[in-house]
Amino acid sequence: MNFYDQGFQQIKVQKRSDQLWVSLNNPEASNAITYEMTESLIKVLKYADFDPDVRVIILSGEGKNFCSGGDVKAMENRTGMFAGEPNELRMRYMHGIQQIPKCIEDLSTPLIAMIQGAAVGAGCDLAMMCDLRIGCLTSKFGESFVRIGLVPGDGGSFFLQRVIGFSKAMQMSLTAEFVTGEEAQSWGLLNYLVSESELLLETEKLAAKISANAPAAVQMTKKAMKLAYMNDLSTVLDISAAFQAIAQRTEDHFEALSAVKAKKIAQFQGR
Repeated sequence: MNFYDQGFQQIKVQKRSDQLWVSLNNPEASNAITYEMTESLIKVLKYADFDPDVRVIILSGEGKNFCSGGDVKAMENRTGMFAGEPNELRMRYMHGIQQIPKCIEDLSTPLIAMIQGAAVGAGCDLAMMCDLRIGCLTSKFGESFVRIGLVPGDGGSFFLQRVIGFSKAMQMSLTAEFVTGEEAQSWGLLNYLVSESELLLETEKLAAKISANAPAAVQMTKKAMKLAYMNDLSTVLDISAAFQAIAQRTEDHFEALSAVKAKKIAQFQGR
């Protein structure tokens, strides 16, 4: 049986050509994140990142919303992810939901978030962990932790300000106000804003634009961009030289040169 065809708890997985579509599947709770979802998501992302047939991963949510963050009922009942006293809870975060940002940050494969409906709390943070975000006028984002007396325990304070800047991230975090539609795009929460009826099609087109490029070059470019956020110029130049040396001896590079000369579309094989 194909790896992607097996049953995963609280996520749906579908491979379409060189695109892998992963959908959070807990719609009764607006796709609230659970232990089961966390384990499934990490398992699939790690496998896909090592799969040469997957060039782009798309993350979405089943039903009307992308992800509502933590399960409020579980918080109230002190069960699941929210069981135990403070130190036990700290360990649950470290070995549970915090493994998601660590996994995503290590990915070489481009990751697109398709945002329909609400991305709230940890759901907003999950969207910010992705490389690109596409949404529609019904999309809305909320860094809503303080509204229920909490802080971003999943790394949201790290990712949000890197996407929209410190000032806007502070505004969202302290007010817990929702950002919707066109405002989300103007703030940088969304890279692309399309109509709700075209969201799926436009996401497919975006993924296809990325997967049409040389896979190794795309992966190394993504890594170079992320490393450039965290390092000084000399370190970035050293990394860039190493990545460029690798890329410049790939078969795909020479295929692209031949295609330019012949005025045709390059056929990249990931080699």
